[in-house]
Amino acid sequence: MLHLVGIKNCNKIRDTKAWLDEREIPYTFVDVKKDPLTKDELLELKAKVGLDTLINRRGMMWRKLKLADQDLSDEELLEKLREHQNMMKRPLLIAGDAVMVGYDEEAMQSFIDEYIG
Repeated sequence: MLHLVGIKNCNKIRDTKAWLDEREIPYTFVDVKKDPLTKDELLELKAKVGLDTLINRRGMMWRKLKLADQDLSDEELLEKLREHQNMMKRPLLIAGDAVMVGYDEEAMQSFIDEYIG
């Protein structure tokens, strides 16, 4: 089963939902504002894709928290991400152990073909 992780009012999430729906690809949507990922889930994502891929360092929350001015450890960054999950790059697609981050239609099609079938 494919899981789409993000926030409901994000344009990239809307685009991803529309893209998946057009292709009749079943998925479940996880809105991290309503149902935040656990620390263990975030640790697993960190292990699979890394914090640099997971965290949107150009987003509004990153700037609002002034994180660029701070020298945070990976553990501290992960805690900030746990507290502010809207800081995650979107969309986040999860299929079993496979994870894809970001909106790229060609890459999403390859991901779906390989991990969903």
